[in-house]
Amino acid sequence: MIPYVREIEFEYGRCDQVSPLIRRVIADNPGPFTYTGTGTYIVGRGTVAVIDPGPDLDGHLQALLAALDGETVSHILVTHHHSDHSPLARPLARATGATIYGRRAPHLAEAASDLTLEAGDDDGFRPDVEIADGAVFEGPGWTLRAVTTPGHTSNHVCFALAEENALFSGDHIMGWSTTVITPPDGDMGAYFASLDKVKALDFDTLWPTHGSPVREVAPFIQAYADHRRAREAQILAALAAGPTTIKAMVPTLYAAVDPRLHPAAAMSVLAHVLLLVKEGRVTCEGVAGLDSEYRLA
Repeated sequence: MIPYVREIEFEYGRCDQVSPLIRRVIADNPGPFTYTGTGTYIVGRGTVAVIDPGPDLDGHLQALLAALDGETVSHILVTHHHSDHSPLARPLARATGATIYGRRAPHLAEAASDLTLEAGDDDGFRPDVEIADGAVFEGPGWTLRAVTTPGHTSNHVCFALAEENALFSGDHIMGWSTTVITPPDGDMGAYFASLDKVKALDFDTLWPTHGSPVREVAPFIQAYADHRRAREAQILAALAAGPTTIKAMVPTLYAAVDPRLHPAAAMSVLAHVLLLVKEGRVTCEGVAGLDSEYRLA
């Protein structure tokens, strides 16, 4: 079982000091994929970095500008291009003169309508500066380093805060829920590798964009990975009973999950199955999709 951390005390628009170097403002965009809403982080004092500005909501922009009054924003850092993370980056940059850093939205064939998540994509996201793994961003009393973590999306990147041995984990690892892996951009093999990468870095705290921090990092990441391997085993067990489709498997595999999340769950199952096909453990007739028939190799 994943030891979820779901308790959180906040008010929309309020700026809370959550650690010596970190403040957080939560946007009013709660939902089944965003939990209580997008948590935008402000790192430092005087000259600061802003991580994941969030959705393009004027109320959230005004709350951030109030929290930043009298300060200089040197960096706007974006973990990935989903519409609950990146759209406010450009309006915030215009208001503050800051530079936007991140990895651009991938150009992919349009996904089928039944594969669309509520969060959606910010397909127009273009950072001012394209960053690579290990890129360093500094201000007075704070140092952030980019940790690329493909899996949830191909352009996902986390940010490590050296002074607190903490990681802003975006949607890569969340305390309140598992992360959706959405093909064709999301990749389960890359996700497993990124989990191992973060675990090896031995952080004291994870600060997800949604929900509360994770303090027991190593066992939490292990539980995250174990959960994925258990889901993989369930898929293989379902296929052992005979050929079937992802749409047929999801209601049983995710019987305890809010049905509103079943379309997203189907995407994660597809990501698992694509990895199993790549590994030669499962076969598929034709192009792999939700309605395709899969069988054990």
